[in-house]
Amino acid sequence: MSLRQLPKIQALQIDGLTWEAPVSALAKWPAEIRAADTEGESIINIYGVIGADFWGDGITAASVAATLRQIGNKPVTVSINSPGGDMFEGIAIYNLLRQHPAEVTVKIVGYAASAASVIAMAGDNVLIARSGFLMIHNAWVCACGDRHYFTEIAAMLEPFDAAMADVYASRSGQDKDAIAAMMDAETWIGGVAAIEQGFADDYLPADQVTAEPEEAAAQSAARRLDLVLAKAGLPRSERRSLMKDFRGTPGAAASAMPGAGDLVADLRSVIATLKS
Repeated sequence: MSLRQLPKIQALQIDGLTWEAPVSALAKWPAEIRAADTEGESIINIYGVIGADFWGDGITAASVAATLRQIGNKPVTVSINSPGGDMFEGIAIYNLLRQHPAEVTVKIVGYAASAASVIAMAGDNVLIARSGFLMIHNAWVCACGDRHYFTEIAAMLEPFDAAMADVYASRSGQDKDAIAAMMDAETWIGGVAAIEQGFADDYLPADQVTAEPEEAAAQSAARRLDLVLAKAGLPRSERRSLMKDFRGTPGAAASAMPGAGDLVADLRSVIATLKS
């Protein structure tokens, strides 16, 4: 290799270490998933297609895993505006975020569709723009063959749809059959509906309406209680169900299952203590 053919080298300072790499390699690094540290907040931006495309672009599980390793055991915010893409990459990214040892906050700034909506469900706290959207649907595949082959393809896709429905149901607390019906219909869920149906916890800060002091304190206490229950090992679906009972009337909670009234009363006592 002649000197004229040598690649141009650019030095980077990362965590006090110097890293030298060809400029051509840096140009190919997917900037949309690079971790940004803003005032102590580690941010991963998922702005694009999930999974590598023909040209090598897109968000992959490998690149997200590398970014999480760089962040370490610190809270992370994942900002999403994506049409979706590869379901397997989406599920892998979802599981990487679920396994992250610190709190994960997901912010849906535009839309999280298809595989991106699966990733959004990984947040311990999911915030959505009032004008934002989630879109959930069944898995897609391109196939070519006779009717017998297509029957086999339809059967093959069933467990994939069931896996995604389980993710949505676990996060939202909704019945899995109801979620499956929404996926069959390819459902677009706006910001307001996403919060009402349990897919998201609140609006993005810019869209949040200032609450009365008592209401704001109760919301904060409820979120803290949810984190306490999560750390205690209570599954997300059970936490969602309990929080829904808490927000409802004691009579309705008590009629839902034997002993529920006492449990909800205990939860109210814990939240009152957290508020004090």
